[in-house]
Amino acid sequence: MIDASDVRAAAARISGRIRRTPVLETRPFADGARTWLKLEQIQHTGSFKARGAFNRLLSAAEAGALPDAGVVAASGGNAGLAVAYAAAELGVAAEIYVPETAPAVKVAGLRALGAEVVQVGAKYADAYEAAAKRCADTGALFCHAYDQPEICAGQGTLGLELLEQTSGEVDTIVAAVGGGGLMAGIAAAVEGRVRVVGAEPEGIPTLHRALRAGAPVDVEVSGVAADALGATRLGQIAFDVAVRTGVRSVLVPDEAITAARRWLWERYRLLVEHAAATAVAAVRTGAYRPAPGERVAVVLCGGNTDPASL
Repeated sequence: MIDASDVRAAAARISGRIRRTPVLETRPFADGARTWLKLEQIQHTGSFKARGAFNRLLSAAEAGALPDAGVVAASGGNAGLAVAYAAAELGVAAEIYVPETAPAVKVAGLRALGAEVVQVGAKYADAYEAAAKRCADTGALFCHAYDQPEICAGQGTLGLELLEQTSGEVDTIVAAVGGGGLMAGIAAAVEGRVRVVGAEPEGIPTLHRALRAGAPVDVEVSGVAADALGATRLGQIAFDVAVRTGVRSVLVPDEAITAARRWLWERYRLLVEHAAATAVAAVRTGAYRPAPGERVAVVLCGGNTDPASL
C-alpha cells in the first residue's frame, strides 16, 4: 500500500531526472466539462514509466541494495524502456524480458538504450516468469512493471505535477489501467482532493473484474491496446489503493480507442499509443460522463507507437 507521503518522497527523489510534461487545455470534448490533456507521451522513453523506474532504482541505491548484477524487468515494452533508460543514466546493467508480441519499435528502443533484450512467450505473464527466475539465479534487482511500492509511488508524481499545473482546479483525472501502477500512484497522490477514473479496454478489464470480484483476478488479454495494457491481472497495490480511494472503472471498445487515437492526431497533432487513447475514448464516448461544469484531466500515458498504423 502507498499513500501521498510516498509519492511526495518519490517526487523529491526523482527531481531533475524526469521531464515536467506539459498540460494542454483543450476545447471541451465532453458536454459541459472543462478538459485538459496531460502530455506524458513526451516523457523520457515515451511514457510515464520513467518516473517509477527512477524511483525504484534510486530508492535501492539509497538503501545500498543496487546489486552488481544490475536490474531485470519484465515488460510489454514501456516499463522495460523506462528501466533500461534509468539504468543507463545511473550506469547500471539492465536485462529486459518482453513477450514475443512486443512491438518492434519498443524492442529496438530497448536495444538502443544498451539493454540486453530477451523475448519469450506470447504474453506479459510469460516474460514475467522468465524474468523472476533470472533474478533468483543472479541476484539482480527486480523492477516490477506495476506492482511495487516504489514503482507506484514514482508514477504518482504525475498526479502531483498535474495538480500544480492546473492550480488544483481538477475535479477528475482519467487514466488508462492495465496492471494499475499509474492509477494507484495518481489515486494515492490526489487522495481526498480529486476523483480518479480508470479507463480500460473491454478486452482487458483488470480493474473492472477485480472490483467486482473483491480481489485481483486473472483476465483474458486481447485487443488493440494489449501491447501496453496487457497485464493479465491487476496489481495488489493498485487494487488496495483503488478500493481505499474509490477509483471507478469504465470500459471502452477497441473501435472507440482507435477513433480516439485518430482524433488526437487529426485535432491536435498528438501521436499516442492505444493505451493513451483509451483514457480519451472513455470521455469522448460517454463511458465516463462528466457532470456539467466538471473539470476533467485526461492522461496521455504513452506515445510508443508506429505512425503508419494511424
